Amino acid sequence: MTRKEKAEYVVKKLEELYPSVPIPLDHWDPYTLTIAVLLSAQSTDKGVNQITPLLFQRADNPYDMVKLSIEEIREIIKPCGLSPAKSKAIWNLSRILIEEYDGKVPESFEGLESLPGVGHKTASVVMSQAFGVAAFPVDTHIHRLMYRWGLSNGKNVEQTERDAKKLFPKELWNKLHLQIIFYGREYSPARGFRIQKSPIDASIGVKSRLPKT
Repeated sequence: MTRKEKAEYVVKKLEELYPSVPIPLDHWDPYTLTIAVLLSAQSTDKGVNQITPLLFQRADNPYDMVKLSIEEIREIIKPCGLSPAKSKAIWNLSRILIEEYDGKVPESFEGLESLPGVGHKTASVVMSQAFGVAAFPVDTHIHRLMYRWGLSNGKNVEQTERDAKKLFPKELWNKLHLQIIFYGREYSPARGFRIQKSPIDASIGVKSRLPKT
């Protein structure tokens, strides 16, 4: 199969497997989504979803968040890991939103990526899922699968994102990146991978080794 044929097959199969995909991180507005995605760095969505109710009960907007101390935030989010850096980022991000954006999350990549703790991937998730702007956030599952499927060279996540955007129609990006994540978790994990049990992998052939990060 050519890359284009593989990409078309992936889209078709993922739509069969996951016709609807919920956003894995619990949230209800751009601010709570931004905080949840920030917390998900080097943590699982399940772990974040166990922590955010406790945090958002205390503060689910920037005005209430800055009333907490960094130490208080850190104590709540400690199970997520990297809590010293994340707690500082959450507090400072909230302060900046109040001072520069009237308490609202900016609706641009430039604005989001200027915030503490918000990199390109986090900004892409917020732009796509909170504001409906076409984006293709690349996490470890997508990076791994794009390489396994022969759709990217696995050099780095930036290249994987560029390849994904070239191969897949723009109108599919926001849903497709979630479909790939769900597939990676269910059928094509980094460890314990069995090609016979992976419907896409078994059909198009895969690379067994993992990509570079």
